[in-house]
Amino acid sequence: MAYIKAPSIFVFLFFTFSFFAQEVQKDSVNQLDEIILIEDITIRNATGITPHSIINGQTFQKFNPIDITSAVNQIPGVYVLSGALNTNRITIRGVGARTPFGTDKLRMYFNGIPVTNGTGSSTIEAFDLENLGKIEVIKGPKGTAFGTNLGGAILLDTKDHEENQTKLTNSFTLGSYQMLKENLSFTHSEDNFNLSFSYNHFETDGYRQNNSFDRDGFLLNTNVDLSEKSKLGLLVNYIDYTAQIPSSLNQTDFDEDPTRAAGNWLAAQGFEANKYVLAGLYHTYEFNTSLKNTTSVFYTYLDHYEPRPFNILDEFTNGFGVRSQFKGMAGSFEYTFGGELYKDEYHWGTFRNLYRDNNGNGSLQGDRLSDNSEFRRQFNLFGTLTHTITTRFSAQLGLNLNKTNYNFQDLFNQGDANTSADRNFDAILLPSFGLQYLFAGGKLYANVSRGFSNPSLEETLTPDGVINPDIAQETGTNYELGGMSTLFNEHLFLDWSLYHMDINNLLVAQRVGEDQFIGRNAGETRHQGLELSARSVFELCKDLKVYPYLNYTFSNHSFVNFVDGDDDFSGNPLTGVPKHRISSGLDIKHTAGFQLNLTHQFVDEIPLTDANSLSSDSFNVFNAKLGYEAQLSNHFSLGLNVGANNLFDIRYAQSVLINAVGFGGALPRYFYPGNDRNFYGGVKLGYLF
Repeated sequence: MAYIKAPSIFVFLFFTFSFFAQEVQKDSVNQLDEIILIEDITIRNATGITPHSIINGQTFQKFNPIDITSAVNQIPGVYVLSGALNTNRITIRGVGARTPFGTDKLRMYFNGIPVTNGTGSSTIEAFDLENLGKIEVIKGPKGTAFGTNLGGAILLDTKDHEENQTKLTNSFTLGSYQMLKENLSFTHSEDNFNLSFSYNHFETDGYRQNNSFDRDGFLLNTNVDLSEKSKLGLLVNYIDYTAQIPSSLNQTDFDEDPTRAAGNWLAAQGFEANKYVLAGLYHTYEFNTSLKNTTSVFYTYLDHYEPRPFNILDEFTNGFGVRSQFKGMAGSFEYTFGGELYKDEYHWGTFRNLYRDNNGNGSLQGDRLSDNSEFRRQFNLFGTLTHTITTRFSAQLGLNLNKTNYNFQDLFNQGDANTSADRNFDAILLPSFGLQYLFAGGKLYANVSRGFSNPSLEETLTPDGVINPDIAQETGTNYELGGMSTLFNEHLFLDWSLYHMDINNLLVAQRVGEDQFIGRNAGETRHQGLELSARSVFELCKDLKVYPYLNYTFSNHSFVNFVDGDDDFSGNPLTGVPKHRISSGLDIKHTAGFQLNLTHQFVDEIPLTDANSLSSDSFNVFNAKLGYEAQLSNHFSLGLNVGANNLFDIRYAQSVLINAVGFGGALPRYFYPGNDRNFYGGVKLGYLF
């Protein structure tokens, strides 16, 4: 495979001629201090005293630049199950674990712009890890200004502009499975203008059969000060990728040869092709030192084509919306209020896949099977009021109002067979209340919040394709107690939380065909657990420091009341959630520019059926990465890195499909295999003008 394209060759040779220079990142002399400073970031960026978790460039550097899931999995309570580079399911405190494919039940934002579509789905794979500066996660429905979805909210932010600098940087990585990744970025900053532009290319043959991936994209982020009080910005993110789909495996194939693709997907040479555009224009105006407004208008477009063994899906979505937020101070009160409107138009159809009649050449589009349009609208009003009662004690009240509407149009069937319908959910008011107490070296917090999750329109359909108006929204109340503290003269940092959430009207996606899931409300689940982060620092000698850390998640999730026909699953552990999970590691840094990152992930067994008759095996995965940074001159800088994933070459399931069903006498396919031992190495080059 000739996998180095012309743009890649040009950039690589240009920077090779420049003697392999790279942008040197600001040295973190003491990572513990950096962790403590996260508290400052939290106060500045969050809504009032809402607690949340942050990972940044320090975390991203520990992993392969294509491995966004491992970075996110460092956060206690958050687990990304990755079936493939283009198939990720994010669960937060067990919410979303029952979703068959993809991510729902949370809200995702990119530089403050909503990127969750009208049916509640989010795709983190639409963003290049090398373009991100930090990822913030609000766990549970307490983030009033960012929706009150039961899972919470994920806030993706681009890198900050470095003041009064112009810089050209290229990151080039090669690895196993014919992997190539390149990110070329240009940044410019002056007194009243900032610009960053990056182009990224990524390709790989993949670990499994029918597993290649090819992506190109660019990100433009620019803003200009119109006056001392006014700023205007533009954000454009574009990706174009084609990804083959190996799909899941049954137990026999997983044990014998995890590199296999599912037989029907291999025969059809199944794949998905996506073109995704996000464009946002935002304006910030500071009325005075006590009141500021940020308003954004945005547009999203997705063109998706996916040949599957059972049919071919052809769809496109146009989405648009507006978000406006006011933030201010009045004495000892801090307040925010605003609104967010998102509408999208989703057009989709299916066609027969005649791959069996195509002489082994894969998918072939046949007659049309369906033609549909969906018009989806979500409207959120939100507000918070935070009162600083004393210098140490604060209280916060939040309210969110959500109104959701679906309109489904069947453009294929006529007469009585036509299934067009509307689905209007009642407006739902969702409050939250939080307390925070500061003390020397840390803080304590408590909050209670109400949340919800909408069913997708497809989940409201009966097997006959008719909307079932009795399908209700999931609702739940979350109770949380936590704290942060530094101990032993700031040599140990602890962050912990306890939570309890009961979810009513649990939405269950029941598979009734190879490409057909129907939803129903099936009872109540209880989500409770413990999340703990511990970090420390040791100075082995004058030039060498060691930073050990451990992130632990304990999930005690169960069905409180769940009856499925004649089967009563009440009391069983929640399907799809590991009870114990650990992300730990050791960072070793030398003042000469060397850094060694050793990372480890433990995932407990995962119940695969509601009856708890089958579970995946627990596993431990170890990774390592060695890096070097040097400033070669006032203009040129250099970075080198090599890494290895799955050091001990263990066989494990990186994602699972719960309650899998076999069709046509085939065994049910539960498992998405993780990669075997693999390697990568990269050069990062920079020129400062």
